[in-house]
Amino acid sequence: MRFDLTDLKLFLAVAENGSITAGAAQSHLALASASARIRGMEDMLGVPLLLRDRRGVQPTDAGRTLLHHARVMTQQMERLRADLGQHASGLKGQVRVLCNTSALAEFLPDALANFMATHPHVNIDLEERLSYDIVQAMRDGLADIGVIADSVDHSGLQTYPFRDDQLVLAMAPGHPLARQLKRRRSAAFEEALTHEFIGLAGDSALQKYVAEQAAKTGKRLAYRVRLRSLDAVCRMAAGGAGVAVLPESAVLRAQAVMPIRHVKLTDSWAVRKLLICVRDLDTLPGYARELVAALQTP
Repeated sequence: MRFDLTDLKLFLAVAENGSITAGAAQSHLALASASARIRGMEDMLGVPLLLRDRRGVQPTDAGRTLLHHARVMTQQMERLRADLGQHASGLKGQVRVLCNTSALAEFLPDALANFMATHPHVNIDLEERLSYDIVQAMRDGLADIGVIADSVDHSGLQTYPFRDDQLVLAMAPGHPLARQLKRRRSAAFEEALTHEFIGLAGDSALQKYVAEQAAKTGKRLAYRVRLRSLDAVCRMAAGGAGVAVLPESAVLRAQAVMPIRHVKLTDSWAVRKLLICVRDLDTLPGYARELVAALQTP
């Protein structure tokens, strides 16, 4: 069996992107060359590594096995590069981080900016996903670090505390729900479901999570508008356009510049602990281990 590092990096890129075309581009290979390399790996092993359909590709069972070992081997190479970094110039490390909406919007920007300022030779590839998708990606070795809500099953992964994330209902002080709740500081999610909502765009991990909770009650959220950022949602809620489910930290920040009321959700799913997760901290490159440690500091 003769796989070179280019083969392994290509297979990782293809699996992470779900596309041979995108994987080839990321690996700086022509599509024909990348396809030939993948076929050569499959011929050498005698088993298919990828399932191909109109939507792209995904690893087979054999592909997942190769993916795990490819990830370990490339991580070891990254660790070697990091350890030799003080003796060489121009070497850069790459850390792939997956996170949910709250972590991306509220907590990670400052934490990552501080880390990157002190680690100029480290690049970070950051992507938003649902927490349970992140867990599966971490188990498959498709990322170095994940930030998830503790509400999902993260067995098999090593976890470390990150931040607390309380979800709240946000609205204008004169909104009908605000008048209905009077001076109450908390409410059940179901109390708001008769009102129209302002939400995040459909690909938002937080919005999908909230929609799932509504579906469990047998109801669907009625949206007036969906926006791309938490700040925009806060502004629309403050203007009286509807009710929003948001991280409390986002609403508290918005209250400094706009009239917006919030009440805490009493549902158990609305009080979340955000966790940092990794497959095996000891196998990560030194700079990735340093990032995990840095993220644990508020």
